[in-house]
Amino acid sequence: MGRGRLSALGEVTVKRLRFPLAFGLALYSLLAQAQALPGPKEFYFDDDPQTTRTIVVIPGEGDAVVERLAANVARKPGDVESRAQLAHLAMASGRPELGEELYRAARKSAGGNQRLTRAVAWNHGWDLYRAGEPARALEQWSTLLGGWPSAPTWQPPTMALALWKLGRKQEAVAWYAAAVRTEPGQWSSAANFASLLPDWREEDRATLAEVQAAWQADPPAWP
Repeated sequence: MGRGRLSALGEVTVKRLRFPLAFGLALYSLLAQAQALPGPKEFYFDDDPQTTRTIVVIPGEGDAVVERLAANVARKPGDVESRAQLAHLAMASGRPELGEELYRAARKSAGGNQRLTRAVAWNHGWDLYRAGEPARALEQWSTLLGGWPSAPTWQPPTMALALWKLGRKQEAVAWYAAAVRTEPGQWSSAANFASLLPDWREEDRATLAEVQAAWQADPPAWP
């Protein structure tokens, strides 16, 4: 998966940053577990396809893809999407330090472009969640609350997933309830998850099914 080439790209930078970065990641994780989030809205009807797209500039993986993406960045240092895809490949290949450095560079390159900033945060969050870091995933996704669109459909199930994984079960159920209020015919039953969440892993749909069961056992009132 391009591990050798990614190592060559990031070895010097990662060695320099490893210890302060490790401390920072631990601190961020603690803060994210404790951070107060705004409560969910009543309904979430907004489409948000520009945020919830997997950033892929060059399909595939491996050294050839990494080299082409790196060449893109060398030619155009402000290439946000090539950096973000490199970050994803680094994290997927077991190089979280390099992935973090590349995601930071992608966010910096995005500047005031909210469309790109939101897509990078959404993708970064999923890479963190799949790496077993739901607290830091929640930190990324929480930066997308209150932006535009203001009530996207992806937020209730995604926030519920991360919160439940962190043991913040009452909050998770409250977020899930917003999905049910919005589309009761879809979210009242976990049997619909495979079609509603085709890109999620089965284990993640199973976790959300636990949230659905908790909601069904004791649906919270609104507001």
